[in-house]
Amino acid sequence: MALYISPNYCPQNHRCPIISVCPVGAISQNGYGLPIIDESKCTECGKCVRYCPMRAVIKNS
Repeated sequence: MALYISPNYCPQNHRCPIISVCPVGAISQNGYGLPIIDESKCTECGKCVRYCPMRAVIKNS
C-alpha cells in the first residue's frame, strides 16, 4: 500500500503544508505543482494524511 496526492483535491496554488510534517522528508514539490511522495522514503506514518487540510493524501490499495 502506498500514499499519493490526488490532483483532484490538491489546489496546487501554494507551498504544500504537509512537506514540513513529514518526519522522513518523503514529500517534495516543484514550485506550486502537485507534491510528490517518494515511496522509497515514505514510512506511511499517516502524519500527512491527518495534516492535509484538503484531504488530498490518499492511501492507494
